[in-house]
Amino acid sequence: MHISFRQIQIFQTVAQTENFTRAAELLHMTQPAISMQVKQLEENVGLSLFERQGKRIVMTAAGRAMHTYACEISAKYQGMVETLEELKNVHQGYIKVSAANTSIYFITRMLAGFSEKNEGITVSLNITNRKTLVEQLQNYDADLVVMGEPPANLDLHSQRLMCNPLVLIAPANHPLAGQKDIPVSAIIGEKFVVREPGSGTRAAIERFFAEHGHTFSSTLEMGSNESIKYSVIAGLGLGIVSLHSIRLELETHSLSILDVENFPIQRYWHIVTREGKWLSPAAQAFKEYVIAEAANYSQDYQRLLLV
Repeated sequence: MHISFRQIQIFQTVAQTENFTRAAELLHMTQPAISMQVKQLEENVGLSLFERQGKRIVMTAAGRAMHTYACEISAKYQGMVETLEELKNVHQGYIKVSAANTSIYFITRMLAGFSEKNEGITVSLNITNRKTLVEQLQNYDADLVVMGEPPANLDLHSQRLMCNPLVLIAPANHPLAGQKDIPVSAIIGEKFVVREPGSGTRAAIERFFAEHGHTFSSTLEMGSNESIKYSVIAGLGLGIVSLHSIRLELETHSLSILDVENFPIQRYWHIVTREGKWLSPAAQAFKEYVIAEAANYSQDYQRLLLV
């Protein structure tokens, strides 16, 4: 069986776009040339790799199996290219970092500090949701991923960075603001503004209430922490958000943290790579920098609980 690396690239692009014409555009080839290469590849392996579902081209079971190995091969190839480039100039590099939406409050500050010390290294930062982060890990897209709980069904290298406490917030003039040791039962009847189902924060909140024998129901769902904060300030309900996301609001006294029993809900940030994903010297330097800085950031944010 002979499979060229170019055929692997074409196969991956078709799998990604689910469209021969779009794949041809991305690879600067003609659509017939793409179709011919895929046909030759299928004849070579003796299995159909794609099938039509309406206007879409989707992978067969054989295609999905091949895609797993194709991603690993491409990652190794890219690692080889980057290593050779690094050897030409060890002060240059390009890193792809993806991070959960909530991490924007600290990962951008870390990136600024790293870039100041490493001007020759370019970092591409993609802030996105958990679903996309998991997909990027599956496809070896990002060099490094900063996220909450890593998915359990992937082969990953994961290292805990720092605490990510989820705190219960209220408007500064809320009747419970300033009270100590508030029982959970005192807030069950309150309206809540929370993240949408499927987010890591939402899952942690639902798990917390279930573990403590309470039923949680939201009255408003928002797609971002910014929306939740503004809704809580406006008096639309209580919110449960990452402590990292409310520094400014605590300092300006527009929000308060309620001292409710069993809060904060303790979660953690992790820095994650896919098993088999080669890290360039630049990516390894960024990873080490973030891990070193995390200890300082964790202490800094813990002080917010005392504000």
